[in-house]
Amino acid sequence: MEQPLKVMVIDDSRTIRRTAQMLLGEAGCEVITASDGFDALAKIVDHRPSIIFVDVLMPRLDGYQTCAVIKHNSVFKDTPVILLSSRDGLFDKARGRVVGSDQFLTKPFSKEELLEAIRAHVPGFAAPQQPAP
Repeated sequence: MEQPLKVMVIDDSRTIRRTAQMLLGEAGCEVITASDGFDALAKIVDHRPSIIFVDVLMPRLDGYQTCAVIKHNSVFKDTPVILLSSRDGLFDKARGRVVGSDQFLTKPFSKEELLEAIRAHVPGFAAPQQPAP
């Protein structure tokens, strides 16, 4: 039996964490959540997720800073980091690239967008496909 894919979702919104946990759980992922960057950094070391979704706007350590810390760590630098933001500006996306994020998703996101991002960045991940309408 294969291990479920470990996905981390870092967001200060409990609603977003819960939604992502539900959507990704349905796809067979093991979801680790964190409420901010500091909380996440400790959990990343313990859980070693295969992919990380991080909200840009958070207190204490924002998404850009969290992404930069992950990408500067030799152990985790290859872990894909997807930034989540309600702002869709060019500046936000450019700043995301500067800190090394692998993709930028705009909120609200759909289950399909989350799964697409995982498929794009995690080799061999096959989420159950939705039947075509």
